[in-house]
Amino acid sequence: MRLLITGAGGQLGHDVRLAAEAAGDEVLATARADLDVTDRDAVLGAITTWRPDAVVHAAAWTAVDACEADPERAFAANALAVRWVAEACHRAGAHLVTLSTDYVFDGTLDRPYREWDAPNPQSVYGASKRGGELEALALGAGAAVVRISWVCGAHGNNMVKTIKRLAESGDDTPGRLAFVDDQRGHPTFTADLAPLLRRIALDRRSGIIHATNQGGAASWFEFAQAVVTGLGRPAELVRPIATADLDPPRPAPRPANSVLDNAVLRGAGIPLLRDFRQPLGELLGALA
Repeated sequence: MRLLITGAGGQLGHDVRLAAEAAGDEVLATARADLDVTDRDAVLGAITTWRPDAVVHAAAWTAVDACEADPERAFAANALAVRWVAEACHRAGAHLVTLSTDYVFDGTLDRPYREWDAPNPQSVYGASKRGGELEALALGAGAAVVRISWVCGAHGNNMVKTIKRLAESGDDTPGRLAFVDDQRGHPTFTADLAPLLRRIALDRRSGIIHATNQGGAASWFEFAQAVVTGLGRPAELVRPIATADLDPPRPAPRPANSVLDNAVLRGAGIPLLRDFRQPLGELLGALA
């Protein structure tokens, strides 16, 4: 298929491009310097001129705490930009696959969040991404909104790279690194997610879809332990703390429960993404 990718300079867009090219697709991969998705005319021009079969809209402003301080920019990048992309897709007959987040939920539910649970974002970032969901679905053109969480990949910045840098920048003193143990979720590895996004685009699937790696929910503390032990360092290097003990505190609230139930994929008979420990090991090997 002809696939246009926005945000191709980011970790997810980069891997979507690799997956699509490997499958033999004709790909137009646009980074921020190539296409400003907040510019309606630019978006309409790019999509209606190239006329792709599908668009994977991976461009977003994901700096959660920075969004808290600049709501106007957050909604322009994460909500209004989706309106422009959806409008252009509608005109060009392209299928839209856009990305959203666990932050659309308040994190208070006592079970994993299903696609049909009511969003209740508590941060500007989460509210802006919820706005993007509504924009994608507003035209009734059958767009797919794929919610993901705790994204990690070889290209770009993420928590795996942060934990690796911290673990390798000092000794193995027990408890030297502190990570919160009261926020739980499922990591999502871009190398696994990218082929699934391509399949969703190719199949022209619609509606809200949760797509995360499996292997059981983990806290950030447990995830950090998995990273450091994967590096051959002792698990005791990491100690658990509460979110309330973060110093300095984070400006944007995080959902305590970020666990997304991949109910739609499971119900559709589509294989779920692997246990997160497998792509984690592969990523650590690639970063060695």
